[in-house]
Amino acid sequence: MLRPVGKRRRPDGVRGARVTVVILAGGIGGARFALGARDVLPTNALTIVGNVGDDLEHWGLAVSPDIDTILYTLAGRVGPLGWGVVEDSRSALGVVSALGGPDWFILGDADVGLHLVRTERLRAGATLSSVVEDVGRRWRVGATILPATDDRLRTVIVTADGEVGFQEWFVGRRAAPPVVALRLDGVAEARPAPGVLEAIGAARRIVLAPSNPFLSLDPILAVEGIRASIAARRDDVVAVSPIIAGRAVKGPLGEMLDSLGHERSALGVARYLAPLCGTFVLDEADRDLAGAVEALGMRAIVTATLMVDDATRRALARAVLEG
Repeated sequence: MLRPVGKRRRPDGVRGARVTVVILAGGIGGARFALGARDVLPTNALTIVGNVGDDLEHWGLAVSPDIDTILYTLAGRVGPLGWGVVEDSRSALGVVSALGGPDWFILGDADVGLHLVRTERLRAGATLSSVVEDVGRRWRVGATILPATDDRLRTVIVTADGEVGFQEWFVGRRAAPPVVALRLDGVAEARPAPGVLEAIGAARRIVLAPSNPFLSLDPILAVEGIRASIAARRDDVVAVSPIIAGRAVKGPLGEMLDSLGHERSALGVARYLAPLCGTFVLDEADRDLAGAVEALGMRAIVTATLMVDDATRRALARAVLEG
C-alpha cells in the first residue's frame, strides 16, 4: 500500500503531503490516467515520464504527439477525441492540402503554434525536456512531465512488406499491415532525460499507465537504465491493463498482441509486464483472470478501468494509488 505521510488531504484525494508517484505513459490512455492521478494527489507529487518513440518531423516541425497529448490533457486544452487542441481550426492544413503538400498527418492551427515554439528552441540548442518543462509551467499543468530521453529515438514498425516509421504506419496507413516486429532507431545512443532515473528511484509508487506496452511503454523502458530501475522497484510498480474483455480501449493493441504472438487479453499483457510490476490492475469485466494474474507472481486488483469522465479517472487513480 502507498503509505500516507503528513495530514494534508485534497478533497476526495489520496492522503499524504509528500507522496511521490511516477507514471510511465504513452498518449491518450496515459494522459487520462495522469489527469486523474494529478487530481487526487497533493500538489507537486506527480511526475510523468512520457514516450518519445512516436515523435516525428512534419512540415519541418518537431512534433511530440504523446508528450503533447499529456500537456494538452493536463492543461485542459485537449480535443474531444483525446488528442490535439479543443476547438482547433485547420486552415493551415487546408492550404497544405490545396498546394499538394503532405496532409496525411493532421495538425491544427493552435497545435502548430506549440510545434513552432518547440522547433525554434530545439534549433537554438535547447533540450526537449527543457522545452516541455517551460510549456508545462506556463500552462500550469500541475505535474512534472519528463520525456524519457532528450536524444532522438524513433519507433520503426517492421511488417512483412518492410519497415515504416510509426506515424506513417499508424496514421498514414491506418495501422496496416500487421506488425511482425518493432525496432527503436537511436536507442543505442539514447540516455535518460535529466531527472528521470532520480524520480523513479525516489518514487513511492510507480505506475505503468494503461498504454500500449509495445508502442508506448517499451520505447521508454528501452532507454539506458530505465528498465533496470523499474525492475529494481518491482514491488512498488503497478500496471493498469489497457485491454478490457479482450479488446483494446484505444488503438491497435489487440491486433499487435495477435501478430507478435501474445494472447489477446489482459492476461497476455500481464504476462508481458510481469518482470516489471508486482501489482496488475484488471477491469471488472476480467475478474475471472485475477487468479491467473496472481499465478504470475503479481497481486491482482479488480476495479472499473474505463475512464470516461473526471469521476472515473479519479476513481481509477485512487484504486491504483491506495490499493
